Amino acid sequence: MYLNHFEYFAPKTPGEALDLAGRLGNKAKVLAGGTDLLIMMKEKLLKPEYLIDINEVKEFKGISYEPGEGVVIGAGTKISEIETSVIIREKYHALHQAAGELGSAQVRHMATIGGNSCHASPAAETPPPLVALGAKVVISNISGDRELPLEEFILGNRATALAAGEMLTKFILPEPAPKSASRYAYIGLRDAMEIDAVNMAVNIVLEEDGRTIKDLRLVMGSVSPRPLVSAEVPAILVGRQFNGELVEKAAKAASGEAKPISDIRASAEYRREVVAVLARRLLKETYAAAKGV
Repeated sequence: MYLNHFEYFAPKTPGEALDLAGRLGNKAKVLAGGTDLLIMMKEKLLKPEYLIDINEVKEFKGISYEPGEGVVIGAGTKISEIETSVIIREKYHALHQAAGELGSAQVRHMATIGGNSCHASPAAETPPPLVALGAKVVISNISGDRELPLEEFILGNRATALAAGEMLTKFILPEPAPKSASRYAYIGLRDAMEIDAVNMAVNIVLEEDGRTIKDLRLVMGSVSPRPLVSAEVPAILVGRQFNGELVEKAAKAASGEAKPISDIRASAEYRREVVAVLARRLLKETYAAAKGV
């Protein structure tokens, strides 16, 4: 379980970090929390020649909120900070819930939101709520920045849109719409410190009447190589008044869209059943929250 030999850098400014990333390219890995990276290095799944530790780059950290515009979260922000942020809890509740379910307290104080997306595990906790909330990522290199919706950044299991010399530097979440709410839930073998068998996030926006669905996003995790954005659930609910019959149709539709595998945590059949259960529960909870009930 020894690490391979590597050269270590600890830049203190964004320019230094991006210059290193550009010069070292695919021979380097970025070290933020290290909760996934160091394990993969110990297991010899990764053998980088260089590590770029960005923990001293303060510009890559923090949560900044501007009323009416939304929130910007640095990629190096610890999960524990997201979990305890009042702004995240009040305005982006699904992300608050997901952050609180990630690993143990020790892991949450080390792991970063950027690492959780860059690791691109199908079972990762924060990508589904981020996608449901309409998050964009900012990808930087020494020449400038580019933006992508998070669902286009994560390409598959352990695969992202990062090119050589690029780093994920921040997340941008829009201001939540009036009469909206978001919720997250998961199911696993234990209540904590596990890899999710299935997770899900829902974001609902209501019309002025408080009953008709104006917009909806339902995003599933651990049932596809990347966060799976439902197309059928919004088609069933958007433009219609929320009721139990539609919820049942939507839950079945979400289950049909899921593309799970069988593994040590759950069978594919069980995961499909769980998707329906979570969809039914979260649609009702999120709708009630959007109504202010």
